[in-house]
Amino acid sequence: MTIFDPSRRDMLAGSALAGAGLVAGLGGEGAGQAQASTPAMPKGDPTPFVAPPLPPPLTAPAAIARLAGVDLWYWDTGGPGPVVVLQHAMTGSGHVWGYQQQVFARAGYRVIGYSRRGYRESSAGDPNKPGTAVEDLRMLLDHLKIERCHVVGTAGGGLVSGGFGLHYPGRTLTITIACSMLTLTEPKVLELLSLRGEPFSGTLPHHFTELSPSYRALCKEGVALWKDLAHKARAEQGNVLPAQPYGGPETLADIGRIGVPTLLIYGDADLGCCPPMGRLFHKAIPNSEFVVFTETGHSAYWERPAEFNAVVLDFMKRRTRA
Repeated sequence: MTIFDPSRRDMLAGSALAGAGLVAGLGGEGAGQAQASTPAMPKGDPTPFVAPPLPPPLTAPAAIARLAGVDLWYWDTGGPGPVVVLQHAMTGSGHVWGYQQQVFARAGYRVIGYSRRGYRESSAGDPNKPGTAVEDLRMLLDHLKIERCHVVGTAGGGLVSGGFGLHYPGRTLTITIACSMLTLTEPKVLELLSLRGEPFSGTLPHHFTELSPSYRALCKEGVALWKDLAHKARAEQGNVLPAQPYGGPETLADIGRIGVPTLLIYGDADLGCCPPMGRLFHKAIPNSEFVVFTETGHSAYWERPAEFNAVVLDFMKRRTRA
């Protein structure tokens, strides 16, 4: 896959990324302003969805980090390269990263994934002292003696990525925010939630709202594995969503204060966090790039792993600060 220069939007129409099912409006010299990108559409079907193989199993050594008030389960590929910390969705855990673990490690990174407080194999901690997910990440990094890292978050994990980049810019190399609303309180963001206010939304199963129609139609085994991982993500806590605050941005003004290089990835078939939401963040975050995946729902890392990995790895390589 050829990764195009984001400052050369004229390259998009003929790029391999366009053929792989990506449409982009990326930050360059005009960082901070959403950039429209509408390449001419070729005849026929240029971006058919192709079912990915099932992910390989996680192979990195796992351990428990005993932190102040909480025990967090994590895995760590080790190695001397730059650190990437993966942040799972509300429906996931540290076990969902089979597509990313070894691919990122082979690219030269030390890759770490963990289950946040109350998720699979991590303790729930004291409900009267929940802390925040951002501070738990900071404690985990301190425990592992990691000074700076890339943070890649999907869905609910995107709130942690954004919060860490906002509150700890000196410890953040880049952040990737995929398929995430980034704030739980900003009215302009809540207005863009496509299922907000629909009376039936609470009755829809997670795999229906988080996996695209194309994926559900063509990847039956992948859907079954995704559902199994989602079920196990909080089974130890009775499948109750943890009440811990994220500690991420609250307002659009907060989001605008994220100064670290930021990659925004959205899927055009996401029933929750639609591409207009990503464009809103792209306009607000000065140092950001924006990519849309076609025929992709709320789990881009799972539905289009090859494209997701290529885009994130290219971004981290280009945008790592000295």
